[in-house]
Amino acid sequence: MPAGGPDKTVNYALPQINHDFEVRRSTYEKSVHVFKILEKILKVNIKLHQSEDQINEGEIFLFNHFARFETFIPQYLIYTKTGALSRSVAANEFFLKDDAFSNYLLNAGAVPRNLPDLLPFLAAEILKGRKVIVFPEGCMVKDRQVVDHRGKYSIYSRATNSRRKHHTGPAVLGLALDVFKQAVLTLHNLGHTSRLEEWAEKLQLENTEDLLAAARRSTAIVPANITFYPMRVGDNLLRKGAELLNRGLSRRLSEELMIEGNILLKHTDMDVRLGDAIYPREYLRWLDRKLLNSILPRLDSLETAFNLRTAKGVWAAKPLSRSIRHNVRSIRDEYMHRMYSNVTVNLCHLASRIILLLVVRGRTEIADHEFHKILYLAVRKIQARGSVQLHRSLRNPEAYSGLLDGDCLGLSQFIKTASSSQLVERVDGEYRFLSKLREKHTLDEIRIENLVAVYANEVAPLPQVCQVIADAIEEAPYVGPKQFAKHRFDDEGIAIHWDRLQFSKPRHLAINEQETAISNPDPFLFEPDRPNGIGVILVHGFLASPAQVREFGEQLARGGYTVLGVRLKGHGTSPWDLRERSWEDWFGSLNRGYETMATLSDRVFLVGFSTGGALALRLAADQPEQLAGVAAVSVPLKFQNKNMVFVPLMHSANQLVRWMSAYEGIMPFRPNDSEQPEINYKHMPIRGLYELRRMMDALQSHLKDVRCPVLLLQGNGDPVVSPNSAELLYDGLEQANRTLKVIEAKRHGILSENIGGTQQIIVDFIAGGTTREKTLLPAPLQGLQPV
Repeated sequence: MPAGGPDKTVNYALPQINHDFEVRRSTYEKSVHVFKILEKILKVNIKLHQSEDQINEGEIFLFNHFARFETFIPQYLIYTKTGALSRSVAANEFFLKDDAFSNYLLNAGAVPRNLPDLLPFLAAEILKGRKVIVFPEGCMVKDRQVVDHRGKYSIYSRATNSRRKHHTGPAVLGLALDVFKQAVLTLHNLGHTSRLEEWAEKLQLENTEDLLAAARRSTAIVPANITFYPMRVGDNLLRKGAELLNRGLSRRLSEELMIEGNILLKHTDMDVRLGDAIYPREYLRWLDRKLLNSILPRLDSLETAFNLRTAKGVWAAKPLSRSIRHNVRSIRDEYMHRMYSNVTVNLCHLASRIILLLVVRGRTEIADHEFHKILYLAVRKIQARGSVQLHRSLRNPEAYSGLLDGDCLGLSQFIKTASSSQLVERVDGEYRFLSKLREKHTLDEIRIENLVAVYANEVAPLPQVCQVIADAIEEAPYVGPKQFAKHRFDDEGIAIHWDRLQFSKPRHLAINEQETAISNPDPFLFEPDRPNGIGVILVHGFLASPAQVREFGEQLARGGYTVLGVRLKGHGTSPWDLRERSWEDWFGSLNRGYETMATLSDRVFLVGFSTGGALALRLAADQPEQLAGVAAVSVPLKFQNKNMVFVPLMHSANQLVRWMSAYEGIMPFRPNDSEQPEINYKHMPIRGLYELRRMMDALQSHLKDVRCPVLLLQGNGDPVVSPNSAELLYDGLEQANRTLKVIEAKRHGILSENIGGTQQIIVDFIAGGTTREKTLLPAPLQGLQPV
């Protein structure tokens, strides 16, 4: 059966390699060069997901088919990763005599479906070290509907106007190739060198050793899935240009140019995910192996491996052939299962399944906040399903955490697309499901008319996703604010692991490997058995992590306080991460922590050290409800190090160098001689210092807006912060009931080290309120210590 073609009997013969079908490495080199240029111009982001050495190990690669241009991507990825050339099968109409595009396809390794003896030809190519790429659906599955009403794999066929099974060609190819490999090894063991030499010559291999090496490689079929996100409906330059050049485009071509043009010209992720390999040999049962052993010594050619019934003088050939046909169907079903199991699930999939399930249940509308709750719960539930492959936007809380508030870019894009197609509309705080969602559309209409159905169909083969959606719809009405608050806190734990992963790439290792911080940097939430209704948020300093305040948090929790240790973005992961963050990112971390604590407690106190104290005061200026007071320790409004005035200049120079070259800047990091090397970064990003300056400027302009009680604590010999900072803060907090206490200390970290009873002073402040007083500052000691 031709790979990717209809199931039918083919008269196989061992092909003599025709020079018209030679793969040209020069064509690959030129194509890769052009493609790398196009990658910089086009907006599609291709990301390959594979386990170690999967591409090298695989011999037959299977891909689903949704867009025409994607048929060129696997060859490009395989060649750039391994240097291996590939064979692929294309529709007959692409191969015309003396046609430039046809010649390109041939030189790039493509062959027509109607090539005589196609499967033996592909098997011979594999033995020569080529990879084979097949699209077993046999056509573009535009509606992504690959399961029928019984849950069985099938797709729509234009030719018959009905649904059909997926092709078995790759399974036939894999099994027959394995049979031939076993025959080669058997003949070698029996010493039949003449037949091996004959086969090596026909296959155009250098010698029998090359044939034996090929036979010893396990035949591996690697199913893969290509997922696009997001998909868009709307006109684009590619379709408009084609319309200008060729008036009266067919509806089919116009639709394909619109969908594929949007993928190529608008920011779209193309996730290519390789599944676990299938080894055809493992599908042979005990009896199959016994029968096969009687045939292998008499196998006279490669074509016989594809039609064992023609084996001469062997009674076992016919029963084995019947059994192998059963094995072929089993392998086909398994590779389709693994292909569709590797869909990269994204937010649009979840939203679409929710909408269609609600419509099936008779719902015509839903309150927007209810829909957001269901969708958020679905995200959290699907994260717990380790077998489901998730798009990075579902693994990174920064991308989905705004769902509960309806402030999520992915959701906004989805609703905009659904609204433009007249599928959903948002009116008066409701999402209304329009009648078009229930309408039938042809294969060439559905991607434009109903992308919600396309998304939902794509994850229909994943029972875990379908179950998660059903559970989220059932449970959402019973999940209260406190449970959602704890989910949001859990997101912060997910975020630190995601952030650390993003900054653990080879280019980050030189700095990361020198870091000395070993204390647990995760955010924490301590809930006492008998909470007193008061929540305390602890905010660490610049370059540190929640580890800096964890011990104090445990002490507060023992006193009946609910305690949350916030992790400021960029901290506790890598100095490279901090280099990419703004002070607004740090402030966002604190705001999320406050929203969580305000749900869990009646009144909230903020306790911040150094940079954390500045952020706490800045949040207090917004006068959030339930805020009962702020304790700000060693806030760096002014620094001892006079060189801080040059930070903006150094930051600008770094930016200029990064913009003009591949270098990271003149001085991207400075060494940090920390009081707490087990907690703080050893490398201090210049960008971080610049953001620190920006944050202090923002704080000074908002101090007058603080109304809650404030406790200021400052060491009189702080080597990092000028003690004058505390006086400036005190004076600026003119509308607040503020207290300033000076601690006798020559260290910066007076909170974590509990110098001068700092922690008890804060506990007393939280327990008993404040009085308005001012303590004069002794003369400061000079020194330098990064915050």
